[in-house]
Amino acid sequence: MKKIHVSQEIHLDQGYSEYEIDSERDLELNFTAEGTCDVFLKIVNAPSMRIRTFAAAGAKVSFLYWNSSNTKVVSDETYEVLKDAHVTAAYGECGQADTERKTFAALREPGASALISSASLVSNRKNYHMDVASFAPHTYGDIKNYAVMLNDGNLLIDAIGRIAKGAYRSESHQTSRALSFDSRQKAEILPELLIDEDDVQASHAMSIGRVDEDSLYYMMSRGLSVKQCTSLISTGYLMPITETLNNEELKQTLREEMERKIGELCLM
Repeated sequence: MKKIHVSQEIHLDQGYSEYEIDSERDLELNFTAEGTCDVFLKIVNAPSMRIRTFAAAGAKVSFLYWNSSNTKVVSDETYEVLKDAHVTAAYGECGQADTERKTFAALREPGASALISSASLVSNRKNYHMDVASFAPHTYGDIKNYAVMLNDGNLLIDAIGRIAKGAYRSESHQTSRALSFDSRQKAEILPELLIDEDDVQASHAMSIGRVDEDSLYYMMSRGLSVKQCTSLISTGYLMPITETLNNEELKQTLREEMERKIGELCLM
């Protein structure tokens, strides 16, 4: 795993690569992708990050950010996606510190596509602003967010899908869901579609709700405690984010870490 302690320009290698971000400084990271790249970035400590990614024509790049920091993280990210390129930016949030993230994906040329997704274990304050904009015809933008609220969790998601004038036959979709276990927890999701073209497809879906009491009762009737039920439901809800990268060893490591974090939070 390569270490990142200072601001860098990084030309991504084809295939799989790992980075660990651990710095007391504010960072500026510029990534360039020209082939097929799977990138895992573990955030240990980073008070402020400014990330810029350039996906060249035909590039296929997937990022999985795994935030396990115990201090607040503020991130500002931009993804420039050119002809027939695809970018996935996925976020696994299991740290107990606050997070503020602003993500903007610009689909600049025909055939460009982007998926912005998150899976968040929210026991504190998480604030996400996600914006996927189509500026060219035949582009595809998607936003997917899943969150489990625990303890005094506070979540705000502002999800924006844009299709500019002239970006005909483009698509913009989004789905955001938050699951809570207690009335102390607060989740607010703001889905927005800003469409300035007629020949397009666009949709959004949003849900915020408590865990079904009947389901909990059924699981407890089979001998599970409330804490065990909470852990099982939370893990099942969030773990699909690990499918972002095709690395079985990494998936198992992340599953174990998330299960451990959920277990710790359920005891609080």
